[in-house]
Amino acid sequence: MKFDRILSHLAIAATLLSLVLPEAVAQAEQPPNVILIFTDDMGYGDLGVLHQNQRTGKSHATPNLDRMAEEGVQLLRHYCPAPVCAPSRSSLLRGLHQGHTEVRNSNFDKAIPDNHTLGTVMRGAGYRTLHVGKYGLQGMGETRESFSSPDEWPAYPTKRGFDEYLGYVRHVDGHVHYPNNEWPMGNSLAHRTGKEVWHDDKEISSALDKCYTTDLFTAYTKKWIAEHRSSSKDKPFFIYLAYDTPHAALQIPTQAYPEGGGLNGGLQWLGESGKMINTATGEVDSWIHPDYRISEWSDVEQRFATMVRRIDSCVGDLIQLLKDLEIDNDTFVVFTNDNGPLSVSYIAGVPFTPIHFRSYGPFDGEKRDVWEGGIRMPALARWPGRIPAGRLDRNPSQFHDWMTTFADVAGASLPALSDGVSLMPALTGEGEQQLGTVYVEFQNNGKTPDYPDFDDSHRNRSRGEMQVIFLEGYKGVRVDIQGHSDEFEIYDVETDLKEVNNLAGTNPFFVGLQQRMKDRVLQIRRPSLENARPYDNELMPSVEVDPARPGTSWLGFEGDFRWTPKFWKEAPQSRGIAFNPNGKVGPEKGAVVFDGYIKVPENGEYEFYLNTNTGAVFRIHESTVVDADYGYEKGSERSAKVLLEAGWHPFRLNYLKTGEPESSLELEWSGPGFEKRSLSVNSLMH
Repeated sequence: MKFDRILSHLAIAATLLSLVLPEAVAQAEQPPNVILIFTDDMGYGDLGVLHQNQRTGKSHATPNLDRMAEEGVQLLRHYCPAPVCAPSRSSLLRGLHQGHTEVRNSNFDKAIPDNHTLGTVMRGAGYRTLHVGKYGLQGMGETRESFSSPDEWPAYPTKRGFDEYLGYVRHVDGHVHYPNNEWPMGNSLAHRTGKEVWHDDKEISSALDKCYTTDLFTAYTKKWIAEHRSSSKDKPFFIYLAYDTPHAALQIPTQAYPEGGGLNGGLQWLGESGKMINTATGEVDSWIHPDYRISEWSDVEQRFATMVRRIDSCVGDLIQLLKDLEIDNDTFVVFTNDNGPLSVSYIAGVPFTPIHFRSYGPFDGEKRDVWEGGIRMPALARWPGRIPAGRLDRNPSQFHDWMTTFADVAGASLPALSDGVSLMPALTGEGEQQLGTVYVEFQNNGKTPDYPDFDDSHRNRSRGEMQVIFLEGYKGVRVDIQGHSDEFEIYDVETDLKEVNNLAGTNPFFVGLQQRMKDRVLQIRRPSLENARPYDNELMPSVEVDPARPGTSWLGFEGDFRWTPKFWKEAPQSRGIAFNPNGKVGPEKGAVVFDGYIKVPENGEYEFYLNTNTGAVFRIHESTVVDADYGYEKGSERSAKVLLEAGWHPFRLNYLKTGEPESSLELEWSGPGFEKRSLSVNSLMH
């Protein structure tokens, strides 16, 4: 039987993966610190190693990021989940692609729910957690101004898994980079005035005179790491450092980057009101990097290049600190960015576009586009001794993979709710990389810009409803979607970087791939009432399966799990067949994964009901239907409705067992022509 063969292969693979070297075991016992560095509107082409160093014309440099790339891995096909900041950051923090996350389109300041986040997962794994920088997912009342403090914001970072927070809470505040100084050249009042910076429960902008946020956020992060090293060195840390630059206002520092770097050089936190950091002196918005004081360059070109170089200097400063503290080999550092570059300067009467430095790299598209320039991100990872130097990874990956990857290196169980896969095999070259899901959806009423170096097929093209799916090595992309019958354009973006050779319909394989892409996008997502899509009311397609006997297969995993887990390399301790999912099978304490097929009698809407005394996550295909895990009230019923095509549909039910005497699990459904009832033996196959 097909399913038995799969289980057998999984068991063999898990056994082989368990034969690890002693050094790897030691590493697992001492999880690394993790630093995730996130920039704002910095294009793939803004990194020297990815594009600028190959340019023959005007270019800027990122020597420290280039060094990070040399010492680690370049993720050459890493994608944001949506080409604008709020949904991208939501997917990053929640470990969900855009087919599942609650923040989509331009839902700026919308609260992420009280559920798994990078913060909760890493804190649950024993880490001390810090978020520094731009947030924008705190929640709001009837207006963006109706909530104005951590007590009122429902999803403030310290309520979503972070032990400490310092930064810009509101989305709009991150558009300027001097929180306590006016900027007379700004093109509006909002862009001429300072903004609030919050540190836990205190608003501190009045103490931040002449503090440039790139410097401010770096100096505080350095201070925090050094203090953690001296007081809590036996506890690993997780830091999410989210710069608000080079996004929006093209503001520059007060002075040159302080000499040296690390513990005793570079940026330093002084902690005095009016002198909070060691670059809070001199003239606001005044310093251009010497390499860019070129008479042929415009003011905005000099400004943008200086902003990128400042971020680069900060990254070098942070890595030097890790070396000075002798934790370099114990720290996993990731660098990436939220979405493609944008045409904006916020300087009255002075425009700036990504075309100046080809910030979109060798691609077409910018922020709010789903062409490669809008969604392919600069991405680097460094972990000396674990990630080989100079490695290039060409596997497609996406932001939601970081939750799974960080949980993996932390030695924590992977949340069943998460959509990602661990990227450690791709980063290290050890083991076989799981195939992940790369999925994008976004709506925008604008058009792709009419840049002369863009292909004619993309210039001035309406965006509208947009969707991207990667399948079988190819990118499917739809723009200005009117309905689900609209065809995907299909590209081999590993070789066709500018997406000009549309392969759709060119031979029988691509005819079949077209239908598989249309089916796939309906099988991995859930509609959002707030962000309706043209394909929301389509039936989830069924699949053809080999004949099989009734029942559902299950795998049992022993352990003490903090949440409902999923597994990718662990060998089960038990397995079997059950006539329906129930709490009686598997270990007394641990987790059970049920796999099977549901026989849907006719096209229509079906409702599924889940009740357990522990926790569970129920998926049909790869669409999360019922989440009864984080914050689940034991013994309460959760339900959801799904549009299903008649036929067979694969399901997976991840079930947590906490060792309670009476483990209970009940999965029921209702649909056209029948009332609520258990999934019977005739409804399942394995």
